[in-house]
Amino acid sequence: MSGVRAGATPREREEAGRALRAEVPRSAHAEYAPAAGRTDPVELIERQSALRVPDLVPVRYGRMLESPFRFYRGAAAVMAADLATTPATGLTAQLCGDAHLLNFRLLGSPERRLLFDLNDFDETLPGPWEWDIKRLAASLVIATRENGFGRSTRAGIVRAAAASYREQLRRYAGMRTLDVWYERADMEDVRIAEAHRLDSTGRDRLERTMDKARSRDSLQAFRSLVRVDGDRVRFAADPPLIVPLRDLLPGDEGERAADRLHGLIRGYADSLRSDHRTLLAQYRVVDMARKVVGVGSVGTRCWIVLLLGKDARDPLILQAKEADESVLAPHTAPSIHRNQGQRVVTGQRLMQAAGDIFLGWERTTGTDGRQRDFYVRQLRDWKGILDPSVMVPRGMRRFAALCGATLARAHARSGDRIALAAYLGRGDVFDRALARFAECYADQNERDHQALVEAVRAGRVSAASG
Repeated sequence: MSGVRAGATPREREEAGRALRAEVPRSAHAEYAPAAGRTDPVELIERQSALRVPDLVPVRYGRMLESPFRFYRGAAAVMAADLATTPATGLTAQLCGDAHLLNFRLLGSPERRLLFDLNDFDETLPGPWEWDIKRLAASLVIATRENGFGRSTRAGIVRAAAASYREQLRRYAGMRTLDVWYERADMEDVRIAEAHRLDSTGRDRLERTMDKARSRDSLQAFRSLVRVDGDRVRFAADPPLIVPLRDLLPGDEGERAADRLHGLIRGYADSLRSDHRTLLAQYRVVDMARKVVGVGSVGTRCWIVLLLGKDARDPLILQAKEADESVLAPHTAPSIHRNQGQRVVTGQRLMQAAGDIFLGWERTTGTDGRQRDFYVRQLRDWKGILDPSVMVPRGMRRFAALCGATLARAHARSGDRIALAAYLGRGDVFDRALARFAECYADQNERDHQALVEAVRAGRVSAASG
């Protein structure tokens, strides 16, 4: 996944990466201006919405209206089209495709260690490395504008992310390949490393976030989402966010949908490792519900499935989420995977240091007779968010650096880390360019958010709260 000749020696890869500076100067990454004939952002969002559950689309627009940052989270397709017009070196890696700062989270490893890693891979595809780091950088500026940080402070935060990305890639360039693959950010190590950098409030907040993440598991989801009535164990209704299948599609139609979802869970098991299939087989499906998720994903078909092991105190809740074509697909080489769920799972396994043991994929037929791809994972598995809205500038710089380092590790697993490190170099030319790009794109995002506001006012699209 790179622009360097296959089989090149480390020295040749380093020379090739450095030579790319003449073709694409690092300062060129500061450039952003809307392309001539740029597609109306609302039109791009409407194209996505046309494939989604119609009664949930207004919820999507309602969430995107709330702020420029909420809009940004739902507008990955808009930025993908814009990024395709920006300078690129030809070096590629597996991309997250939506690497904004809230998609860097606390996650649980199979060994029950709390890690910091990328989280959302709905848009993952191989592509130019620049696109992920630019999406992260712009998200940092957009979020910190909402925090009220000044321009120079925002620039320092973006430069911290870029410098960390660049320096970590340089470190990975000198490491053995297996050592790169085994690298991970254990939150206990992060907590110790950050202890002398954060004030007492920051340290306390970090520890509370870690404790909360460890509590977010199937048992916690069971307590909050499920009601037990005698022998009946069922999802509780909370429309439109959670609608049990029995309420959504009563009668024969609901029974047919339930049969399809049972088939989805049975079929998806084939995509798991053999030992994990054996584990899954020890659970039985007892209920299903439709769930609204995220901002950008609102309206995609998403089901939560309640399974029980030996009894009602032994739950497992899986989430089966529809996987559409990546927003990067119109601008990159086609995916090698015919199943979009497999594309998501493969990208996640490639970029994450450790993954959910129940992560897999399947294709099923909907009640409308159309085939759709899904990926399946645990609903909650030690997940936590380091909330940027409560961070002071110093804490945000540390968070940005952690995100940059995490993205570097993810890219180093699939891209040419030696060529990329040589291209970026030791100086801060790229860091400063990225800060300028992020400010320009944050301005563009505000204009696009306003375009959605005006489209709702004009009645072009309908928005609902929630």
